[in-house]
Parts: sequence; C-alpha cells; structure tokens
Amino acid sequence: MPAIRYESSKMNGRAPRLSLSEMNLNKTTHNEAFRRTRLQWAVLVCCLFGAGVAQGIEADVRRDATVQAVERALPSVVNIGTRTKQQRHGYAYDWFRDNWRPYVQELPPEESAGSGVIIDEDGYVVTNIHVVEGAHEVWVKLSDGRIIKAKPIIGLRSTDLALLQLEGNPGEKFKAAKFATDDDLLLGETVIALGNPFGLGGSVSRGILSSKSRRASPDSGEQLSEADWLQTDAAINPGNSGGALINLRGELIGINVAVLKVGQGIGFAIPIKRVAETLAEIFTPETMGKLWFGARFRPGVFPPQVMAVESSSPAEIAGLRKGDTVLRINNTETRSFIAATRELVGAADKGPVPVTVRRGGEQKNIQVRLAPEASFFNAELIRRRLGLTVEFNRNAGFVITDVEPDGPAASAGIKRDMIILGIDSMIPGSMVEAAKLIHARSKGDKVKLDLRFQQRRGPFVSLVPAKAEVVVK
Repeated sequence: MPAIRYESSKMNGRAPRLSLSEMNLNKTTHNEAFRRTRLQWAVLVCCLFGAGVAQGIEADVRRDATVQAVERALPSVVNIGTRTKQQRHGYAYDWFRDNWRPYVQELPPEESAGSGVIIDEDGYVVTNIHVVEGAHEVWVKLSDGRIIKAKPIIGLRSTDLALLQLEGNPGEKFKAAKFATDDDLLLGETVIALGNPFGLGGSVSRGILSSKSRRASPDSGEQLSEADWLQTDAAINPGNSGGALINLRGELIGINVAVLKVGQGIGFAIPIKRVAETLAEIFTPETMGKLWFGARFRPGVFPPQVMAVESSSPAEIAGLRKGDTVLRINNTETRSFIAATRELVGAADKGPVPVTVRRGGEQKNIQVRLAPEASFFNAELIRRRLGLTVEFNRNAGFVITDVEPDGPAASAGIKRDMIILGIDSMIPGSMVEAAKLIHARSKGDKVKLDLRFQQRRGPFVSLVPAKAEVVVK
C-alpha cells in the first residue's frame, strides 16, 4: 500500500505533512529525548542529595543553638575570687584566755567565689555587690584560664550591682557581652545560665524563662525590694551570683543574683533593662568626677546613645537630646558609655567639651560645659526653692537654721531648729544629694519631708517625728 503523504506547509501554510514511518521515527526520538532528560534530572537530584548528605555528615550535629550561644557568650563571663581580712575584737576574758595576746587579732582571711560579666572591651566587669563588698583583694579568672587582679569601681546596694575594672596589660582589650534589647523576653524561651557555682569553675546550665516579673523572695517568700526579677529553672547555685543569663542568640538578658532556698530549680536574675539603668546611674560624670552633666548614656549600645536628659542641666542647655547617638567627645571616637564618660570627665577642666552626635540622620556639633556639683547643688538652691536654710550635720541630719516668713516652708508649718531626715522617702547623705532631690521637682510640686523636732517636758527633752509637704517654688 502506498504511503500516505501530507502536503508541505511551505506551500499553503497548513500543518506539515509527514509519513507514518516519519511519525513513528519522530515519536521514538521524542521518547528517547524525554528519557534522557529524565535521567539527567535524576542524576542532578542524586548529586545534590549526595552533597547534602555529605555536608550533613561533615557538620557536627551536637553544635545546636545552645552550644553556639554558649560559644558566643562564654568568653565574656568570668569567675571572681575575693579575699577579706578578718579580725577578732576581744573582751577582757578573751584576752586572758588567749594568754595575754592583744585585743585585736588577725585571723586567716576569708575567701569566697562568684561570677561576673565583661561589659566593656576596656575590661569593665559587672557583678553583684554582695560578691565583692568588703573584699580586700579581688581576682578574676577569664575563660582562657588567665587570672587578673581587679579593682572595685562603684556599686549600688539597692540593685545589688557593682562595677569592677580588670588590671590587665596597657591597651589590652577584652571580649564584651552583647546586651539584649530591653524587655525582649519570651515566656518559656530557652535560657542559659553561665557562672561559677560553688567555686568549681566555669559552668553552663540550661532551662526556660519561667517568669518575666517575679517578686517572690529567695529567702523567706516576702516581697523583693527589687521589682521584676527574671525567674528561671536553669540551675543557679551559690557562686553563680553575678554571672550571665543569656538567650539562644548569646545575648545577655540578665545577671544571676539569687536562688530560692525552698524547693528546687528556681533561680532569679536581674533583667538587663535594670542592669542598664543601674550602670547608667552609677557610672556618670557626677559619680566619677563630681561634675554635673545631666545626661545618661545607654550601656550595651555601640556607639552609646543618650537615654535621659535632666531639665535645665548642662547637657540640655548644650542641646543634647534623648535618643542622640554620641559619635565623638573631645574629638575622640566613643566606643562605649564608659569611654564616653571617662572622656567627659578628663576634658571638663579644659573648658567646654566638644561633642558630636547623630540625630535623625544628621550630625550635630555641640559644646557642653560641665559644672562642679557643689557649685550648683547647695544650700542656696534649697533656700530658693523651699524657703528655708539648712546646715548639714552628718550625725543629726539637715538642721533648719532659718525659715522665710512668707515662704512655702513657713506655710507648711516648718519652724527653725527642726531637723530634716528624709526627702521624698529618700535619705540624702550630703548637701549635694539633698539639693539634687529638690532640683528634680518642678515648680508647684510638693516635696514630702520627714522631720524631727525637740519637745521639752520638764527636765526631759525628746525628739518627736513629724511630716510636712512643701510646695516647690
């Protein structure tokens, strides 16, 4: 039978016409091409899968998120050892009992252990104040095994935080911890406690964040004086105090502080927000150099940012604003809030200090003139704002020596010779501290004063407590 043919499309524009043998040949060729393509894809998938398997075999499955977080944070965590001199102050029977030895005897020094976290590359370490308070010697062991002497800089009992400085080699830099964002906490997230439990050395324990605002006392179940401690079931034991509580990013979310003695597996840490606020308060030109600056830098941010500015302070008068990023102070690049504070204190006696900040994408140059605190925060400031004159007696308090007849203090019933013991529930330890408390109040605010006055009954004189509210002018 003759082959059936189709006319070529080249002639009339219709579809090309092929013979059955040509059609079968093309079909065979198409199937073969399809099989080859499918084989190529299979080979490619196998290669990719094989490479993935090979890569998976090479990767260590043990290096999970916890291990990686520890690797990032552990170089910033240190072990702290302290030595405290001990003396015995005896009485007469002690003296005779000890065969005529002196009344005051030197005893073997008491040693203790704790933990800390490096927060600045220049070797500044944050820890709990109860770890180093009263110590005559402080030694720090780094994660690489080196032991370096440290000196306490400053601390605050109300928040149980202290700042140390490592006495390393000149110019030596240390690995600083990265601060987590304030309040960036997830209830139930994995957290890791790093520290020196029982003085055994660097230790790691894992748990979850059990509470973001715990107030239960670690000793007796009473309310804590510090608010919003973090609670975790990660093992925190004696010696862990001052160590790091981190998240899976390796970021510092808290400073370990206490463990609940009753029950098991409940530890507490000071949240990083409170840590930053305390550091910003205790490491300032005011505390380090007795110079009034009036602004606070946020710790853990590089370069530092301004977190607060006092009204009518040198910082506000110079034009510094909350949220400014501080780039340079005295023409020196600022690496941290500690470096910024030290530069301010060091340059203050040379006149106005040049400061370069970034605000809204623009750089601004300002001049800040720091003032000695005593030249501003004094008895004159208190007189101008409350209408009374005081003299500070370290043993008695603030003795009122004069009261303006038509002033706000007289209107509140305050009289001469009364003694001010407290201002707004605070007990100032100097004239500067008292004047600062008064300066912080706005015109028209009421200041609460805790007073004592003498009351005579016959031959007896007693001190009677009293309270008064004085309107600030």
